[in-house]
Formats: sequence, structure tokens, C-alpha cells
Amino acid sequence: MKKTSVVLTFFAAAALIGCGSTSDYTPPADASGEQIFSTACSECHKPLKGDVAMILSEKVANKDALKNKIQNGSMRMPAFKNIQGDAADRLADYLLANSEVK
Repeated sequence: MKKTSVVLTFFAAAALIGCGSTSDYTPPADASGEQIFSTACSECHKPLKGDVAMILSEKVANKDALKNKIQNGSMRMPAFKNIQGDAADRLADYLLANSEVK
């Protein structure tokens, strides 16, 4: 029983690794949305195929929701507080233009 508790605790902790974390990545002023995605996002979000960066849920398939998620993170995604203004717009535009919505 004790071994089961230890294993479950380990897996619960592993699932929450990104919770509450923040990335200090700051994109260059002239970085394109694709460059920002490649540098900041593709470590976890591997492009699905040549022209599809990721699959977005309908809930986040709009510019404001994407920028909010990028800047504030979520349960498993770190917040990217330094992706602001034009850089956040370029990244959101890239994701909307190059993702599937389901």
C-alpha cells in the first residue's frame, strides 16, 4: 500500500511540473511569430506537420484567448510574461494561421 502511495505521489508531482512556473524568454523585437513559436513553444508543442503548428481547442482559437494563455500559462504550461505587445500579436497570428481547430 505504501509503495502504491509513493508511486501515485510521484506521478501527480510529474503531472504538475509546469504548474505555476514562468519562462523568462524574451523574444527579439523583430522576431516573427514562427520564430517565437520555434524558440519558446516547440520544446513542448512539436509542429504536427509542415503547415500545422498545433491543434487549438475552440475555447482558445481567438487572439485574445491565445495571448492570455501565453502570458498567464495554465496547469501544465508555463507563463511567458515577456511575450507582450507586438510579439504576442505576431505569435497569436502565427498560431491562428497555422493551426487546426477542434
